[in-house]
Amino acid sequence: MVGALACLAMPVAAASCGDSVSPHDAVQLAFSSAAVDLNGVASQAVVLENTGPVAVGPVAFVAPAGFVNDGGVAVAGMALEISPAEVATLNPGDSHTVSVRISGNLGSVPDGTYRTDLRAMVANEVRATVTVQVRLSVCGREPFRVRTLTGPTQIVQGSVVQYTVDVQDANGAIPVDACVSWSVAPASAGLIDAAGRFVAYQAGPVEIEAASGLGAQGTSVTVTARNLSGAFGTVGRGTISERYSSDLWVHGAVAYQGTWSSRLGNLGNTLYVWDVVNPASPILTDSVAIDARVVNDVKVRSDGTLAVITHESSTDGLNGVTLLDLTEPRHPTVVRRFFQSLEFGVHNAWIEGNYLYLVVDGVSPSSGLRILDVSDPGNPTVVSSFYAGSSFLHDVYVRDGLAFLSHWNAGLIVLDVGNGVAGGSPTAPVEVSRIAVSGGQTHNAWYWPDAGYIFVGEEDFASPGIMHVIDARDWADLREVATFRVEGTTPHNFWLDEASEVLYLAWYGNGLRALDVSGDLWGELDRQGREIASFQYGGSGSCPGSLSVATCTWAPQVHDGRIFVADMNTGLRILQPVGF
Repeated sequence: MVGALACLAMPVAAASCGDSVSPHDAVQLAFSSAAVDLNGVASQAVVLENTGPVAVGPVAFVAPAGFVNDGGVAVAGMALEISPAEVATLNPGDSHTVSVRISGNLGSVPDGTYRTDLRAMVANEVRATVTVQVRLSVCGREPFRVRTLTGPTQIVQGSVVQYTVDVQDANGAIPVDACVSWSVAPASAGLIDAAGRFVAYQAGPVEIEAASGLGAQGTSVTVTARNLSGAFGTVGRGTISERYSSDLWVHGAVAYQGTWSSRLGNLGNTLYVWDVVNPASPILTDSVAIDARVVNDVKVRSDGTLAVITHESSTDGLNGVTLLDLTEPRHPTVVRRFFQSLEFGVHNAWIEGNYLYLVVDGVSPSSGLRILDVSDPGNPTVVSSFYAGSSFLHDVYVRDGLAFLSHWNAGLIVLDVGNGVAGGSPTAPVEVSRIAVSGGQTHNAWYWPDAGYIFVGEEDFASPGIMHVIDARDWADLREVATFRVEGTTPHNFWLDEASEVLYLAWYGNGLRALDVSGDLWGELDRQGREIASFQYGGSGSCPGSLSVATCTWAPQVHDGRIFVADMNTGLRILQPVGF
């Protein structure tokens, strides 16, 4: 009896006490087939049998990390799901059924044949193997049928809608992750993705079709034109002809305007101050001259007490910024010129509370972002910096404790400077996320928290530039979802009227554009009837040009229901949206 108990206590993979076969050789497992073909089916069953003389267990079912193609190269986006992952014991002659299926982002995998192994393992040793293969191609490979297609039959141009399908196999069962191919006719009528999301580009009749394997279903859709219309009326203007104008900022009844480069022998070294209490007749009340060739940017703190103007190409080589006291808004006074660690030149700026965010020129660790504490404007201090490690920084925009860095070919970078999403602060900024915006040359950005979008400008002078829309509803997954293109030139700065959901875009020689950005944004916005109005208020011509009065739009700002526009050739323009 003792011998029998000792025998029962041995591991299940061991031979019986009276068997002379070694425990290792006694383990005999075999799959019922040499290969499993997953072509056209959601899942497949394979049988493992214990063909040896002893009980075996536990048996684990595993597969390598992914699939390989015909050349043995691993492919991303595919995985093998196995159920169950383990069987406790297989007695001699017993069998066990294992189900396998493919999962992952199959839409990203090119057409082709892919293989992996299903392995049965005992004590970390492979005891049986079966090849699992699949041929991915157009959805016609699957023996499924689209039974019903549901979704709207009346839609408006530019609106994003969802279509869904009911897919069944030959037995009426609903397959898991069946492949469905979507199409739209005519092909130019809109954009449809692999999930059935559709946006119409043109008005008129459209056919939406979903196909899978043996059958397809279609639906007729009528697209109504968006029918937006509007215009810009001229309210007033303040003419600057001796210098090119640059950026603009309006606070209260005063507009501050910078200057750029050299025109008619005059350097861009001056800030102009306009009284706009009567917008039909702006009055130049003062100017501030500094040591610079370019006053590229001017910003006013939200409380209206402090302004900053930037220096580039200063004759003394120190550059930096000049802080202005706005106690008398129409006659600003210089508080301090600050240049420590800013000697490369400052291209753009933003004031948020007691912190000044500055874009330092150049491509090096000495360039990038500088954050200054200006709680005492007479004694600023540099408290932190950031550089992306490649390309140069062009612009900074701060909102809700987040700094949005337009870092040219390094893309759009978002820093936590007090929001809390990543534990950052102005004195210790922390990167939240970044995205390499298609086309590069990331010039400027505007964040719209309520909608979760970031509007990004691509300043490409070699070919028409583009406005890109970034979906920022998940900071861990920034995605470009839409674009807006205007032929002929490139965009510059933007301003969003969030209450009316209208984005105003400066487009150099193409003037000012007004774009409806309501609802979901997806696809090519310039094909969706979303442009409300455009205005070349000075006509076409040199932009900029030393003697030109042609349209050369640099920046818009919405203020008191009007659009204040900085024009490089002619100075200040004040416009009124009509019929928006």
